[in-house]
Amino acid sequence: MCLDDYVAGQAYRRWSLLEVPVSEPPRHSVSVAGIVVDEAGRVLTIQRQDNLHWEPPGGVLEMDETPEAGTVREVLEETGIQVEVERLTGVYKNMQRGVIALVFRCKPVAGALSTSDESRRVAWKDRAAILEEMTLVYRVRVEDAFDCEHVAVRSHDGNRILSD
Repeated sequence: MCLDDYVAGQAYRRWSLLEVPVSEPPRHSVSVAGIVVDEAGRVLTIQRQDNLHWEPPGGVLEMDETPEAGTVREVLEETGIQVEVERLTGVYKNMQRGVIALVFRCKPVAGALSTSDESRRVAWKDRAAILEEMTLVYRVRVEDAFDCEHVAVRSHDGNRILSD
């Protein structure tokens, strides 16, 4: 019988008293995003500079910040809007890239719309516009944020949802 141990970032398989190195442990990136909903039910969106896709604002979580603080930072950096995090609405894994996204529903508390080096355009959009303009893997995150009953956990390949 073998046991897997992770010692100082190296994976080892222990066979009796003999330690044999095995492949590197999996590496994932953690990102955060905010589904910011205003009093009219519109959602804050950005058009990315790099691919021109419309998405909720978000990005890579820094090592020294909590997921909630990272969400507040990313939304402010990309949109100019200060938010208050309300709750976690979904956990999504891009199986192709190894990115795990934590998505939070937020409410706006201050600020004015502004673009950044990451956001070409920033806009409040109603859910009908989101259905038309966002790709499925981002659109589902918005829909999940409006579902108050549970936290969604989904996997995708960058284009299609692989599990619900």
